[in-house]
Amino acid sequence: MKFFQKFERRFSRYAIHNLMYYIMILYAIGIVVQMVMPMVYWQFLSLNPAAILHGQIWRIVTFIIYPPMGSMAPIGSSMGLMMSDLLFNGIALSLYYSLGTNLERTWGAFRFNVYFFMGVIGHVLAALIGYLVFGQLMLLTTTYLNLSLFFAFALTYPDLQFLLFMVIPVKAKVLAIFDGLFFVYGFIVGGAADRCAIVLSLANFLIFFLMTRNLSRYTPKEIKRKREFRSQTKIIPQGGTRHRCAVCGRTEKDGENMEFRYCSKCAGNYEYCQDHLYTHRHVTEGPQIPQ
Repeated sequence: MKFFQKFERRFSRYAIHNLMYYIMILYAIGIVVQMVMPMVYWQFLSLNPAAILHGQIWRIVTFIIYPPMGSMAPIGSSMGLMMSDLLFNGIALSLYYSLGTNLERTWGAFRFNVYFFMGVIGHVLAALIGYLVFGQLMLLTTTYLNLSLFFAFALTYPDLQFLLFMVIPVKAKVLAIFDGLFFVYGFIVGGAADRCAIVLSLANFLIFFLMTRNLSRYTPKEIKRKREFRSQTKIIPQGGTRHRCAVCGRTEKDGENMEFRYCSKCAGNYEYCQDHLYTHRHVTEGPQIPQ
């Protein structure tokens, strides 16, 4: 949309570059908090809408530190349990850091910032609406936020393969479909508050791509195509022409409204003007004979 393009030109200088680096630091802090003082997060840092309405507005930001793999085994638990939690959270941090940095590299820092913080705002709205409208206290964590990041990655890199269980190769779009089906099921069987939470928490995925409907030009395939096209484009000498009809020899200099197309049925790269595109004799081999 033009509105978003204007918005980007005006505020892009304020974008946080390498945003996922700072998010990973917050996750690392959340892991330490969960291990040392597990109840501190839920009492003072979680996305508690009742506490936010009573002035604890820092929760709008601090809820982000919740680890991707959930609660950690506190210090004093068995060493095996603590190490397994650290291992799985370490893998999750590495995964989401890779997803985020690749999206930022493909979209640009500003678009990635908008997408991520729209997800944060969606979580806050979902928690507040669930509490004020439906009377349900929903302590949303970063689960939906991380999944919205994965959905965006799967749409941008649909054919990239992940090794499921470190063995089975699965494409990103397949994993995204299964995640989507899980949320559709939750939306169908859940209550009104649960549906509100699912929709608003993933609203950044829907709204952002509606605002940037030309996102296809940011996909790796399209970027590669444009790069190859630029490398193959020759500089036209001054006074030269780019198009020439294989039948009549007319070029774009013969009229401002002249249009030229290639014929897919002709053998070779033969270009025709609008008057001969559908009336010429198809070339099977050798040069085109003017009609």
